[in-house]
Amino acid sequence: MASLCRVGPGPATSGSGSAYCRIMASVERVEYDGDGLSESTVAATPWDQLTRWLDAAVERGRQHGDVPEPSAMSFATVDEDGHPNVRVVLLRLLDPRGPGFVTDTSSAKARELASTPYAAATLAWPALFRAVRFRGPVERVEQEVVDGYFGSRPWDSRVSAWASTQSAPVSGRDELERAFAEFAERFPDRGGVDDVPVPPTWGGYRIVPDEVEFWAGRLGRLHDRLVFTRVGAGTLADAGPWQLSRRQP
Repeated sequence: MASLCRVGPGPATSGSGSAYCRIMASVERVEYDGDGLSESTVAATPWDQLTRWLDAAVERGRQHGDVPEPSAMSFATVDEDGHPNVRVVLLRLLDPRGPGFVTDTSSAKARELASTPYAAATLAWPALFRAVRFRGPVERVEQEVVDGYFGSRPWDSRVSAWASTQSAPVSGRDELERAFAEFAERFPDRGGVDDVPVPPTWGGYRIVPDEVEFWAGRLGRLHDRLVFTRVGAGTLADAGPWQLSRRQP
């Protein structure tokens, strides 16, 4: 039987030509020449290490432009059949309890969290050869916090929250634009934070991590993976609830 794949440039086809696959060995390899992370340099708490790396990613984006969205976070849930589902959300709420985001509470991820209130998430900054992974239960963010954040969004982003029923099917782009125009007329931009009220289905979610992993790329793919695992009650800013260990890359 002919092999479906071969290493090298271009696609490799099966003997019948009915299928092909490509091993991406022909793409340019990138050496992960990062600073690494050691037990002697990692911060005493997950909060201190997280904010240190997040601030560095924001600054890197400002100076070099190669971290355009430092708060982009891959967020994974499971559906009612136990199948994983992942999407990118923006980290918009962060305190020592954990990372949070805002969304339509009728969205697919919100429905999945209602049935299985656990999630995994990753912040990744390839330009710095760094990533942070979170795992743990998820809780709703206090509505007053969500309302305060909603008022800080640009006017058109607030209107879009009304125009879109997140995750629901739509006939086409025109339908979305018509809905936006209708709500833009209903809530005109007068320059105030109260021009657009908070939609009744708008809410926020927070991961309360049981595990926080800091990944630092190294030459030869011998990466550093330092993991804070929860062993007691407390926040990310407390040293007592966490046990530090290293995992093989």
